[in-house]
Amino acid sequence: MGFFQGISYNFRGLFFSLRSPKLLILGIIRFVAVLILTIILATLILAYHQQILNLIWAKPSSHWIIWLWHIVSWLLSFLLVGTSAVISYLVAQILFSVVIMDIMSRITERKVRGQVDEAKVSLLKLFGYLVRQEIPRTTIPVLISLVLMIVGWVIPLGPILVVLSSLVAVIFLSWDNTDLVPARRMMPFRERFKLLLKTLPFHLGFGLPFLIPGANIVFLSFAPVGATLYHIEKEASQTKASPPASERYPT
Repeated sequence: MGFFQGISYNFRGLFFSLRSPKLLILGIIRFVAVLILTIILATLILAYHQQILNLIWAKPSSHWIIWLWHIVSWLLSFLLVGTSAVISYLVAQILFSVVIMDIMSRITERKVRGQVDEAKVSLLKLFGYLVRQEIPRTTIPVLISLVLMIVGWVIPLGPILVVLSSLVAVIFLSWDNTDLVPARRMMPFRERFKLLLKTLPFHLGFGLPFLIPGANIVFLSFAPVGATLYHIEKEASQTKASPPASERYPT
């Protein structure tokens, strides 16, 4: 599956959620939580907007180039708000959202397949396992991308670095959702990471809507649904002779 299919699955997940009251409520809970955190964080960050701008480029005295300075100022505001949304998403993930994501994924899988294929472990062990996955799967890669994005504003190759770091961030945000089903089935991390590397165009397309300020919060809130649909349909297209994942990866 390629780039454009990745985009389509994100929209499919959103529309699928609108037809399910449970998924809609859970998505709204995630949306409200991330929105509140984003507003709080954006307010704190934008309070230092002028200081940050002065570090990048002091206001010029020439009337011929001051218009360019104003453009940089608006772009910086745009970047700071986007950064606030991503950081708020990560905070929400660590606090509770990973649990809601798993519930949304389970509901979607049950609606489509009639059952949830998972490893036979206790709920407490599964919860601890899912939370631990957030560190290598999303938190560290996205934080590194944010650091590179910020550094990119103060070095000559800044624009290129900002674009590349944004692309890396959305790929891992996408993987955070598409990895829900394999992680629930206790597939080894190395094999799950190989699956990501084999489907980078798909994950880039799936994460592209995450770059749209404002709308990205909506897409992130319902992304587990589209990601689960992708995984289920991908499995359905493969051989039916393979045993269930819970048997292939026993604990």
